[in-house]
Amino acid sequence: MTEITKETIIGDILDICPDAAPLFLEIGMHCLGCPSSRGENIEQACMVHGTDPDELVQKLNDFIASK
Repeated sequence: MTEITKETIIGDILDICPDAAPLFLEIGMHCLGCPSSRGENIEQACMVHGTDPDELVQKLNDFIASK
């Protein structure tokens, strides 16, 4: 997978790396199976959940790189 950005769709990340789900859950994104996650990018989801998209992007890229 290429590097994750704020524009990356959450569902695409979970398709490629399902083990990343806990990173979403720890910031309150509990509806990973909902239709929104299939079409919502990180920036949009973080705005709804009141979290920093840059911080999540960094965590995801670090996590995936460690695999």
